[in-house]
Amino acid sequence: MTTLVFGHKSPDTDSTGSPIIWAWYLNETGTPAKPVLLGEPNTEAAFVLKHWGLDKPAIIQDVTAEDKVVIVDTNNPAELPPGVNEAQIQGIIDHHMLVGGIRTKNPIDITIRPLACTATIMHDLIGNHLAKAPKQIKGAMLSCILSDTLKFRSPTTTPHDRAVAGKLAADLGVDIDDLATRMFEAKSDVSAFSDAELLRMDSKEYTVAGKELRISVLETTAPKVVLDRKDSLMRSMVDVAKADGADQVLLFVIDIIREEATLLVPNALVKQMAEASFGCTVSGDTVVLPGILSRKKQIIPALKL
Repeated sequence: MTTLVFGHKSPDTDSTGSPIIWAWYLNETGTPAKPVLLGEPNTEAAFVLKHWGLDKPAIIQDVTAEDKVVIVDTNNPAELPPGVNEAQIQGIIDHHMLVGGIRTKNPIDITIRPLACTATIMHDLIGNHLAKAPKQIKGAMLSCILSDTLKFRSPTTTPHDRAVAGKLAADLGVDIDDLATRMFEAKSDVSAFSDAELLRMDSKEYTVAGKELRISVLETTAPKVVLDRKDSLMRSMVDVAKADGADQVLLFVIDIIREEATLLVPNALVKQMAEASFGCTVSGDTVVLPGILSRKKQIIPALKL
């Protein structure tokens, strides 16, 4: 039976590349496997697939009790297929906080490490087998690390993430600055997406102070392109929240170059949450949060009412 390897819904570069990397490793070591996605990859992830000549994995909607699966880049059931707890989960590889709620039929291998990227963990787990990997797999690994660390700007970056990226870049003969620039340019091109698509593109579901939140980030080198749409984005938040069963959508526009986030503030609830969480004073429909780059390390842990 083929093992399905997948990451979270609204797949970014790490949740697109890491399933490809791990499926390659499983096949290399004798376990038939294939990568799949839980949605369309974002523009940066799509660029990475094309740049390295990788096929886009098939998109699935759910899994069954007959499916063997490995979960990567998440351990949150809200980000996974509805039937995940019925599937035969073989393992979890992740770098996020432990959320709870996943049930397994048998003991499994779980690796969760405080690194910036799932692909960095995979580099360590794969070990000497990586010498056999084609450049496409090493390239996907490097791209995942550059994406999740925002080219080492993110506070989640560890010396090990940086060292692994440097080693991979040297092996591939790749200029990190050039590759990261091209990736971020692709990520910043959101002109073809509707407001609802932007709000869901890179989002995670969390409960904070009894409120069901869809916490969305848009990492970009051109924040003005997104912020020019703030009025329509805030109107769309109402419909997206209703359709997704959320109380509120929070949108943080991350300026990769200036290393700051702009939070859209459509109502009193978001104003209250912003001021309580980040110690800021909100006087309009946006608030700039200097130094805020990471949803995982700086946004999610800070949120409160």
